[in-house]
Amino acid sequence: MSRPPAILQVLPALVSGGVERGTVEIAEAIAGAGYRALVASAGGPLVREVERVGAAHIALPLDVKSPGAIWRNAAALADLVRREEVAILHARSRGPAWSALLAARRTAARFVTTYHGAYNEGFPGKRLYNSVMARGERVIAISRFIAELIEQRHGTPRERIRLIPRGVDPRRFDPAAVPPFAVLAQREAWGVAPRQPIVLLPGRLTRWKGQGVLVEALVQLPGVIGVLAGGGNEAFARELQDRAAALGLGPRLVLAGHLDRLDIALLAADVVVHASTDGEAFGRTVIEAQCMARPVIASDLGGPRETVEEGVTGWRVPPGDPAALAATLSRVLAMPEAEREEVGAAARASVLRDYTTAAMQRATLAVYRELLP
Repeated sequence: MSRPPAILQVLPALVSGGVERGTVEIAEAIAGAGYRALVASAGGPLVREVERVGAAHIALPLDVKSPGAIWRNAAALADLVRREEVAILHARSRGPAWSALLAARRTAARFVTTYHGAYNEGFPGKRLYNSVMARGERVIAISRFIAELIEQRHGTPRERIRLIPRGVDPRRFDPAAVPPFAVLAQREAWGVAPRQPIVLLPGRLTRWKGQGVLVEALVQLPGVIGVLAGGGNEAFARELQDRAAALGLGPRLVLAGHLDRLDIALLAADVVVHASTDGEAFGRTVIEAQCMARPVIASDLGGPRETVEEGVTGWRVPPGDPAALAATLSRVLAMPEAEREEVGAAARASVLRDYTTAAMQRATLAVYRELLP
C-alpha cells in the first residue's frame, strides 16, 4: 500500500439526521488518526461538513434501492476501492450496505456495518433485506438493546458484535456556553410568557416519535406550553394542529419546525420529553438534552432504558400513554427547581462519563484497527 489506508463510509445521502451526523464525526476521527477518510453518498448539505473535517466525498446514487441500482453501485464501489486502496468499507444503511458487501467480496476490502435501527420486518423478505446490517466482519451496535436484537434476530455471533453507544459533543451542547439572552429570545419567539412552563419534544415529525401522545397529555396540564421541534411530515403536522384545536389547546402547542440551535431550545425548556411509541435504537435527543442538564422524561423502551436512570438522570413512562406522561410531567414540574437542577446535573455527568462523541470515535477507531493490516 503506497499511502495511508483509506476507510470508506457509505450511506444513502448527507441531508440530516443521526446517521449522517455520526458519519461526519467518524470521518473526523479517521482523518485525525492519520488515515484517509472517504464518504460515498448521493450528496446533500452535510457534504460541506464532511470536507471540513478532512474527508473526501464521492457522489454515487446510493439513495436508490432497486436491485439494478445496488448492482451498479457495487461495481462503482469496487472500482473506488481499487483506485483509492480502500482497506475498510463501513456501511451505515441497508441499500448501500448490500452494494458495499458485494464490493468487499470482489476486492480485498474488509466489511464493517453499524446497525442503526430496529428495522421493521412487516413485509415478506424484509428480514433478509435487513440482514445485511448483521453481515459485517464487525457489527457495531449502538445500544445494548440493538446488540441483543442482532443476536436474537440474525444469530450473529457475539464475538463479531461491538457495542458502541452514540455520543454527543459537549462543545456543542454546553449549558455554560449559552447566554441567558439567547434563552429569553427563544422563549419569546415561541410566544411564552415569563415563568410559563415549557415542555419540549425534539424529533422528526412522524407518528411513532410520539408527538400525538404529548398533545393528548397537554390537556391535563393547564398553562403548560408544548413545543414540537423538528421538521418532517407536513400532513402529520396539520393533523397535530387540528387535534390541538379540537382539544382547545390554542396557542399552548407550538410547532417550531427545524431548529439550527437545538442547544438553546433545550435550555429554554423546563422539561424535555422523548415519547416514541416504537423501540428507539438509541435516542440521541435524550443524551443531547441530558448534556444540557435538562430533566428528561422518556418512553420506557429501547435505547433510553440505558441512558435514563429512573429518578436519578430522568424518568421513564410507559410508551403511548398520555395519562402516565401527564402525571409524570405534573410531578416533575411541581418539584422545587433545585431538585430538577440536581437531576439535570446528574444527567450531564452521566453523558460526559459514558456518551461523548470522543468516546464513540475512539471505540470505532479501535474496531477499524482490529481489521487493518
